Parts: sequence; structure tokens; C-alpha cells
Amino acid sequence: MQQRHRVVVIGAGFGGLAVARGLRDERIEIVVVDANNFHTFQPLLYQVATAGLGGDEIAYAVRGIFRRQRNVTFRMARVTAIDIATRTVELSAGPPLAYDTLIVAAGAVSNSFGTPGVDDHAFTLKSLEDSVALRNHVLGTFEAVAADPTTASGSALSVVVCGGGPTGVELAGGLMELFDHVLAKDFPRIDIGTARVVLVEAADRLLATFAPKSGARAERTLTRRGVEVITGAGVHSVDATSVLLTDGRRIEAGTVVWTAGVRANPLAAMLGMPLGRGQRIVVGPDLAVPGHPEVFAIGDIAVDADTPLPQVAQPAIQGGRHVAAQIVRRLDGRATEPFRYHDKGSVATIGRHDAVAELSNGFRLSGTLGWLAWLGLHILYLMGFRNRVNVVVNWTWNYFTYDRAARLLTEADVDPGPGDEAE
Repeated sequence: MQQRHRVVVIGAGFGGLAVARGLRDERIEIVVVDANNFHTFQPLLYQVATAGLGGDEIAYAVRGIFRRQRNVTFRMARVTAIDIATRTVELSAGPPLAYDTLIVAAGAVSNSFGTPGVDDHAFTLKSLEDSVALRNHVLGTFEAVAADPTTASGSALSVVVCGGGPTGVELAGGLMELFDHVLAKDFPRIDIGTARVVLVEAADRLLATFAPKSGARAERTLTRRGVEVITGAGVHSVDATSVLLTDGRRIEAGTVVWTAGVRANPLAAMLGMPLGRGQRIVVGPDLAVPGHPEVFAIGDIAVDADTPLPQVAQPAIQGGRHVAAQIVRRLDGRATEPFRYHDKGSVATIGRHDAVAELSNGFRLSGTLGWLAWLGLHILYLMGFRNRVNVVVNWTWNYFTYDRAARLLTEADVDPGPGDEAE
């Protein structure tokens, strides 16, 4: 009996899932590998960080996703090495995996750009663990101040968000709503006015990848709602209690969040090939690695030097579908085709019933219409019917009651802070 063609997919993000689903009807063996046994809907990580949603509402078990797709198996393990010569992937648990085709879809990690203190003192927002740690730190700080008001000195309750892209804008707006509408009621003896939310962007405006009007609207809305927006000044350094800006200003804060940049997952270096901008794997027009047609890279970890794509969900999803089709073409003896990305636009929420949505045809929505578009898009791409229902129920409850249910702290949840480890 002839052994079936084996496709190993590294990463259960948007791109990795799209590849596996695109091969659902093929006589191909697919092995999906990920360090976590769940898929994370990253666009809503900020909602977990601001207690709007629980972690289980934006994550879905990988085995559950492929329960009815019989040609897929899953391995929960970290990739420790990739040997292109022997076509094997070494894992932290279990025997190595041999492959006929390899798909690298491991995504991106936060990039501090070498800014002093960021790695030791700032939170990031690239994983479910990051968002839960940030939420617990913020809530834990309020509890500590409530227990001992003397700890409020030095702006312990204040948060500085570094990076004015969509993630930074959404997080700053969400934190301000959490402080004003939820924690102000939970902690009536704390002067919430001392809890500043400061958004810092090195460029001269927010949402640099959007139209200038969208960035201006985001700044106006955030400012009106109490967020202090600083543009045109980058972060020089971060320490345990403050952020020093490049213009010399120092902002005291008990929490610093870094959303100012990303780089490819370090796994990219395991291929032993030259890397492109952001340490991303350089791919050819069909998304295969030059010189190795059996290896594809998609999503945030890949870059086409001629046409670099934004590191968001849609390039990963479309790239995954494209690669699945190319694998089938090769097995049929046909040549691969170049990948063509169809830009569907960008969306970012600024806060309650206010968002900006820019479509690829130039059409722009803002305010309540933009917010409804943002809601619909996120529900559409969220994994699992149960998760969709739970998110809709929670958003509806939050909207009418100004309450956030996901703000429970248990002993196991208390996070020691960025750069530290629990004993």
C-alpha cells in the first residue's frame, strides 16, 4: 500500500488552519503542530486584557476544529529543529515528524527593537497568556491599592500603551472604559482620576496604515474619552515605574504595554536560510521557499521581497488557501501559480459604538456604522458557534450594563509581572 503524501503544518493560527481545511477532501495525511492545543483569535486579545471577554471565548481546541476532518492529526509540542535535508521536524515531545511538504505558519512575536527595559518591564499582547497576564496585573494592582492606599504613590494605577496602531488604539480605549465604567464602581474609595491611560506613538498620527482621517478620528475620540494621546515621540527606555520618551518627557506608570512592533517567530531561523525584513522567511511568488519547493511559509512569518504584505489575519488566511491549492496542483503534476492577495480593507475599534473601517474600494465607515461593521467581521471569523454566541451575549451585556464579567482573580491567576517568573 502506497504511503500517503504527508503535509506537516507548523502553527494552528489563521494560516495553518486554512491550509488544513483547504486539503480536507484530499487523500493527504496532514499533521498540525502547535505549542498550544488551541487556536487563538488574536484580534480580540485586547478584549481579554480589558476583562470584556474570557480567554475561553476567543480560543478553540484544535482537536475540536478538526474532529470531523479525518485526514488531520494534531501534535501539541514545540518545534526544536527543522532538518530540510532529511525533511524532518524535531519536537519537544514525541518522535520527530517526517514530511513530504512543510508549511511554516508560526506567526510573529513582539519586537522591542532593542529599546532598553521593554523586555524586562513591559507587557506584550501577542498571545492568550499575554492578555490574561495583563488583565490580572491591572486588576491585581487595583486590589493592592485598595488594601493599602499608600501603594498608589507614583501613579501605580496608570497605564502607558506604547504603539498607536490598531492594537494600541483598541487597548487604550478598552482600558479607559474599564477604568471609568467598571473599576470606578468596584473601587469607590479609589480616585480613578489618578489612573491615567497614556497612548504613545512615535509617528505623527495614530493608525498609520489607515487614511489620515481615520487616525485623526481615533485621536479625537480617545482624547474625548480621557486617554492622553502623545504622537511624534518614541519610547527611549522603560523601567519598573516609568517610561522615558525620546523628547525627554518621563511618564510615571505602574503598567507598560508594548504594542509597537512585531518580528517573525524565532522558529524562522531554524530553516537556516537568509531572512528578510522583521526576520521573516523570504518566499517566492507561489509562497514556497526559493530552492525548496517542498517548503512553504505563510502569514506573519513570511515575506515576499517584491510585494510585502501586512501582518494581519487576511494574508495568512488567503495564503493558507493558496498553498493548499498548490499542493494539490503539484501532486497532479501541474505547475504552481503565484499568490495574489485580495485586500479586503482594515478595521479598528476606538471604543463603544465607534470604529473606523476602510474597504479596499476606498469606501470608509466610521462611528456607529464602522463599529457595527467591526462587530460583524469579528463574529464572522471567530472560531466555533458556542464562542460566537458567548461573545455576542457578553458584548450585549457589556453594552447595556457597562459591566465586565471576566474580572475574577484566583491565586493561580496572580501574575508576578513582565520579565519575572513565579517561584
